[in-house]
Amino acid sequence: MKKDIILSGVGGQGILSIATVIGEAVLKEGLYMKQAEVHGMSQRGGDVQSNLRISDRPIASDLIPTGKCDLIISLEPMEALRYLPYLSPDGWLVTNEVPFINIPNYPDEKAIKVELDKLPHKIVLNVNEVAKELGSTRVANIVLLGATIPFLGIDYAKVQDSIRGIFLRKGEAIVEMNLKALAAGKEIAEKLI
Repeated sequence: MKKDIILSGVGGQGILSIATVIGEAVLKEGLYMKQAEVHGMSQRGGDVQSNLRISDRPIASDLIPTGKCDLIISLEPMEALRYLPYLSPDGWLVTNEVPFINIPNYPDEKAIKVELDKLPHKIVLNVNEVAKELGSTRVANIVLLGATIPFLGIDYAKVQDSIRGIFLRKGEAIVEMNLKALAAGKEIAEKLI
């Protein structure tokens, strides 16, 4: 088993929380993992990117070569486009369709959609709206994580256990909200593929 994943977004969207949940689940699976993160110039608003390399064998490098990424998980559509050169021909993109417009010259949203539509393997969804319907926009990142379940190669129960462990200190209500968000994203992806 080998899975190379790029996570991307904007500071404050919860990309590193997704990486933490995946990392915990990988350890529960007994797999190897290497991770490299790049944080933008500011805590909120700067670009955030993380490489996750998962395998049942030792991993030499923490960086994913161009054209070898199996899965891009992005909370921001322009940031998804930034990392497309890394996506393998059979790789999947799972992205939020809602832009986080934090720069004055943000590209035309229709042009971004046209580029995303060219991809053969993609899930594009409005995680913000799904999270809002669940009762908290703060779980949008976990909705997106749920939408990656069919492509992650990690047991769903282990991802659920990771969420329980990571969010338990915030209370049972937060754990349950995140589990609902995970399930909602998974259900949407399963309907779209």
